[in-house]
Amino acid sequence: MILCYVPGVGWIASIIVLAAERFRQNRAVRFHAFQGLYLFVAWLVLDWFIRPMMGFMAPGLRLHGILQALLLGMSIFMMVKASHGKEYSLPLFGELAHRSVVES
Repeated sequence: MILCYVPGVGWIASIIVLAAERFRQNRAVRFHAFQGLYLFVAWLVLDWFIRPMMGFMAPGLRLHGILQALLLGMSIFMMVKASHGKEYSLPLFGELAHRSVVES
């Protein structure tokens, strides 16, 4: 569960967990895998869309760095929560993860 939140490579662990038959019935593990995957998508959106737009619109504003630090903090926080076996639901990401677990 902790590996799903590692920035940059957590998506690989998330996909493995979601594809594995072993975790098909484990809702807590699937929740962490989905939430980690959604955090990774947020990193991608930040790097591929927000950073270029901010560089074009407001070159002096360092909003990208603040958002990147926020996502890193959320990832570390979730690694700690997952290591203690807690199913903490992050705003927006947690709601999406709960919906995904129910639908799968």
